Amino acid sequence: MDQYTEQRPWGSFTILEDKDNFKTKRLDVLPEKRLSLQSHQRRSEHWIIVTGSARITVADEIKNYSKGEHVFVPKGNKHRIENIGKSLLTIVEVQLGDYFGEDDIIRYDDDFERHI
Repeated sequence: MDQYTEQRPWGSFTILEDKDNFKTKRLDVLPEKRLSLQSHQRRSEHWIIVTGSARITVADEIKNYSKGEHVFVPKGNKHRIENIGKSLLTIVEVQLGDYFGEDDIIRYDDDFERHI
């Protein structure tokens, strides 16, 4: 599969590789935007902050992260990424599990009023 980019209200994601047992993406989050508070039942996620500053929620913990830091999101945990900077936030995401479809997203809170 060739790289594929999809625009979102918070920025965009690019699928870098999509295999049976993992998927990698580049997330580009616009300044002062955030993704929905969400969870996944069938995958865990590993995030590496490549550029910018992020406020990341995993379960009940909220912490700030910067370039070079990484975060693990266990399967089933609520999580959110927020760009707290004035420049683009870029994160490389590695998903591990048995299913990687966008329909595995359960949204709890969303700034853009998508399915909750």
